[in-house]
Amino acid sequence: MPINLSLDGKVALITGGSRGIGAAAVQMFVAAGARVMFNYEKSQAQAERLAKELGDKSCAAIHCNLSGTGTAQELVEATVNRFGRLDILVANHGVWPPEDAPIEKMADEQWRSTVAINLDSVFALIKHSVAQMKKQKRLGPAAGHIVLVSSTAGQRGEAFHCDYAATKGALISMVKGLSTELARHAIYVNSVAPGWVDTDMSATALHDPKISKSIFAVIPLGRAGKPEEIAAPILFLCTDHAGFITGEVFNVNGGAVLIG
Repeated sequence: MPINLSLDGKVALITGGSRGIGAAAVQMFVAAGARVMFNYEKSQAQAERLAKELGDKSCAAIHCNLSGTGTAQELVEATVNRFGRLDILVANHGVWPPEDAPIEKMADEQWRSTVAINLDSVFALIKHSVAQMKKQKRLGPAAGHIVLVSSTAGQRGEAFHCDYAATKGALISMVKGLSTELARHAIYVNSVAPGWVDTDMSATALHDPKISKSIFAVIPLGRAGKPEEIAAPILFLCTDHAGFITGEVFNVNGGAVLIG
């Protein structure tokens, strides 16, 4: 039997879609037949280039700063206004402050900023996306799919980055609670948990010979992931082939979560 990972007719909102994992997901979702809205904050040129490459019938980019709860509703509404509905939410955006910060020295401002971006905005995105999914006609067996991009740090913690680890762990707890809450509405909620991925956010660490050596030493596969290797599982979780998967933490980290 042929395997067809199709999203024909579906509309997806992918946050942080101008580069890295987000851009790879945008490309894969469009290739699978979805129409995609994605937001960017700073990378306007990259975002516009990607949207143009994929075509305005299938893809659109919009500037939106996702920090706190204030802008999520307008992003969801912009998606529905552009493409008529919303079937999939991929919350991919986030921040990882790269400098080590011992807890006694971590600035209150850093904590508040990380929580506002990585957690508060995701809450608001889910809130308004679920409201839209519940009121529209289904396209297939699922009324909606939500995939939150967490991290190995959300499962085992990360020394000197407690703000990041706390928010990513909270996303996993949200997945577990929301998956049971929303199952009766046929809305699937899952998480993909990457480890080190070769993106702009982790470039400073991965391109430092000393730091990268210590990183790769605790990854059984001995390397960082590629954005496409994270985007593909995200896509799978939004297809009918994942029709019996909800509340799951899909580890895509080269086995690193088993060692840390």
